[in-house]
Amino acid sequence: MVLPGFNRNTDLKNNLLIRYLYKELFLYFLICFAFLFVVFFANQILLIGEDMLAKRAPFKDVSKIMIYSMPAIIAQSSPFATLVGFLMCLGRMSSDNEILIFRASGFSFRSILKPVLVMGLAISFVSFFVNDYLLPLSTIKYNQLYRKIMRSNPSVVLESNSIKRIDNSTVVIGDVKDSDVSDIIFFNSKEDSNKETIIIAGKSVLTGAKNQGVLLQLDMSDSIMTTFELENFNNYEVLSTENTILNLFDSTITGRGGKNPREMTFYDLRKEIRIMKADPDEDDMRINTWMMEYYKKFAIPFGSIFFAFLAFSIAFLFGKHNGLTMGLFIGIIICVLYWAMQISGQLLVTRVNLNSFWCIWVPNILMAVIACILSINLIRK
Repeated sequence: MVLPGFNRNTDLKNNLLIRYLYKELFLYFLICFAFLFVVFFANQILLIGEDMLAKRAPFKDVSKIMIYSMPAIIAQSSPFATLVGFLMCLGRMSSDNEILIFRASGFSFRSILKPVLVMGLAISFVSFFVNDYLLPLSTIKYNQLYRKIMRSNPSVVLESNSIKRIDNSTVVIGDVKDSDVSDIIFFNSKEDSNKETIIIAGKSVLTGAKNQGVLLQLDMSDSIMTTFELENFNNYEVLSTENTILNLFDSTITGRGGKNPREMTFYDLRKEIRIMKADPDEDDMRINTWMMEYYKKFAIPFGSIFFAFLAFSIAFLFGKHNGLTMGLFIGIIICVLYWAMQISGQLLVTRVNLNSFWCIWVPNILMAVIACILSINLIRK
């Protein structure tokens, strides 16, 4: 018995078409994700690994460092892969008249949009899990292992004939061979002091930490320390010693003092921000910076659904001819612009102290507005 309004062949055909659309979207996403993952991996991780291996860091530890860095690359690659993959997929289907087959089978653009958004939302949730759970866990492991490598091989910290910023000090480094450092100069100044200190040492040796809270120890021989007033260079003090021990603390080398927002889930980060806001002595810029990290927990992974919506609206406008190539070309341009806006937003937060919500979410909001404008005519058809 066949119920009125029910056509088994039509329903089967529609299900096959929807499954085909899901399969194509997922396939193109995987291809673009693999490509972007390799690019980001080679650009960010292999350079670090090469530098560590050149300084004789254990290969096993370097391999772990690269593994612990993968969640960050996954979280970064997923939104861009969604945009480029969906643009290429929908563009190809449009230029190959496959979308015409969907339309002839009774599918409206609204019906085609639904699988695109569902796939984009699924990618967003997976990316959010990676960004909120795996990324903090891998960051903690990464930092622990990096500290271990530096303690066992201090030469990883300093490079020959280079200038390095360590906390409030600028360090000019001569030759570095294993743990031996020659011709080292420290320029140290404090924000709340009008004095400058210069330390010069002929030969130094980097050793592992011997006290709690100290990452590395620098044993300097035949050192000269000169302290003078910035307002009056005629007033100065000179101290010469045969041996000077300089402790390099964890936060001065890694740039992390205490808790790190990248090591927290969004729930823990939100609790910490509430505690910071309740403290009247807490710096407003620091609170705003931490709120930026909180908003990034959502804005970056859920950028996938905004990218999916944008890809749907652009593919059918520019993908009628050479849709695959046009999708790739337009997708790369949008990814570069989005990345530039994200970086600019973060700089505006950390340097100008602008509102972190708008600085982080404006790229996604802008994509949503453009996608809505472009999709109005399509959905009405």
